[in-house]
Amino acid sequence: MTKADVVLQISHKTGIDKQTVAACVDAFIDTVSDSLVAKEPVYMRGFGSFILKTRKEKLGRNITRNTSLIIPEHQIAAFKPSKKLAVRIK
Repeated sequence: MTKADVVLQISHKTGIDKQTVAACVDAFIDTVSDSLVAKEPVYMRGFGSFILKTRKEKLGRNITRNTSLIIPEHQIAAFKPSKKLAVRIK
């Protein structure tokens, strides 16, 4: 499902025009992104959490040059579904 599909589904379910729904979806994405950049997790009860996970430093390989390189420790964004959502998915 794409962002356009999500906008269309919400528009049909709520009766709100697609431009307004698209603006709301964009605002939601911006808000979550800004929170993660500020290193603040976003918790949505009954849905899940948008969190930052830390990946440890590791040794990698550049196969084209046949050399080793160190990949530094870094953070990645992750989504952890709530127990309620996990049960629905199963």
